[in-house]
Amino acid sequence: RKCILVTRETPLSKIHLKNMLAAEDAGALIMPACPAFYHHPKTIDDLVDMVVARVLDHLEVEHTLAERWSGYDA
Repeated sequence: RKCILVTRETPLSKIHLKNMLAAEDAGALIMPACPAFYHHPKTIDDLVDMVVARVLDHLEVEHTLAERWSGYDA
């Protein structure tokens, strides 16, 4: 099974970093909850949807929360 930890944003203490490193060493994927702004979010819900969409992408779950980045030429 995949284990994805959506961690808080900064500041991170030494304890946070050590625990995240231990989790990654055990196979977890660490994804800080850092929303993207290239899609020009208009609401807090848009920001939350982007973070959730990234998690779902890594879990290979189909969704309609946000469009995936396809590069500058798309």
